[in-house]
Amino acid sequence: MGLLDDLHAARRAAGGRVATGRSGAQPALLFIPDISGFTRFIQETGDDLAQWLVADLLEILIEANTLGMSVSEIQGDAILFYRLGPPPSIQDLVAQCRRIFLDFQNYVRLVERDTGSTLGAALRNNDLTLKIIVHYGHVNVAQIRNFTKLMGRDLIVVHRLLKNNVTGSEYLLLSDDYLETQKPADIARSFSWTRLLRGTCTYDYLGQICYQYAHLTPLRLLLDEQMAPGRPSGTQNNALKVRRLLPLPARDVLRIVSNFRLRPRWMAGVTKVHYDVTKAGRLGTSYKVDINNGQIDFQAVQYFEDEDRIEYVEKISHFRVFPNSLLFFFIEPVTEGTALLTLEFRYGHIASSSSLIRFGQLQRMHRFLGESIKRLAAIKSNR
Repeated sequence: MGLLDDLHAARRAAGGRVATGRSGAQPALLFIPDISGFTRFIQETGDDLAQWLVADLLEILIEANTLGMSVSEIQGDAILFYRLGPPPSIQDLVAQCRRIFLDFQNYVRLVERDTGSTLGAALRNNDLTLKIIVHYGHVNVAQIRNFTKLMGRDLIVVHRLLKNNVTGSEYLLLSDDYLETQKPADIARSFSWTRLLRGTCTYDYLGQICYQYAHLTPLRLLLDEQMAPGRPSGTQNNALKVRRLLPLPARDVLRIVSNFRLRPRWMAGVTKVHYDVTKAGRLGTSYKVDINNGQIDFQAVQYFEDEDRIEYVEKISHFRVFPNSLLFFFIEPVTEGTALLTLEFRYGHIASSSSLIRFGQLQRMHRFLGESIKRLAAIKSNR
């Protein structure tokens, strides 16, 4: 046995196996959302929370995955997703790109609203946005210990396409290798909301790569116009809302809903809350909630107040049914001892292809909100 055979045997013994050769290559969709403006934002913001915000945004991208893609790697400001097998339809792919872009931008806008923070100011001065690269080809899959590593020419192609001739910083770029798997009529219908333009780049050792691209800027018209400070979102489609008059001053309502320790007393199904007591009460603080035999992550992300209303917002993560969701608390003083509380649950999409299941999950969530706000109203006598 030679040295190379010894090395292969040692690798197999350590739990690694590699699929090599063209016969071992598998067809795969390669999908990279990349945060534009990332480096400048980190360097210029001067806020310690900046890196945590970028981590949140990467998590937003992962949770917005509607195509059932796997994450191969995270490289600073970009995520390499892949899906083995036949390519998704152009309609499903464009819907995925729209979902990722809108979830990303809505979250950025939410943080921007905090006019009193350096992080909000930095976001307003540095336009964080997305470019998305899509390619379809063949990859070899290597299992190295507990890690899955993709290899092959097409993996190099998708990474090189991040450097291209497209002007602007928010666009969707699709290689001809993907577009050739789709019908031209389907492609035209899927891009009725913007223009699909042609482009080419020549790369060392790869030659000329042809692609088409579309600017994502027109999607900004779909962003929630009610995200301006001090205004509720009364007409948003992907939202559930319950409202109740509470026998508590507005300030007391805020203290209760923002106190992690009190969460089991009013949030339906919650048995325990896990959080760092040294960080409680700060925006950006994350905590875990044991609920209905599972666990969901919450993060306090927004606080806004004017003379008419208090608004407190939490981001919900690792919620399998409703990825990328937000829980809004709108508190309006009515009298010195009463306040009108609106609980509003906003979600990007429901993780099911069945309309019946989606309807059932919305009904369950509405009941959950109703029971929670009812329990909040009963807390006064026990304070």
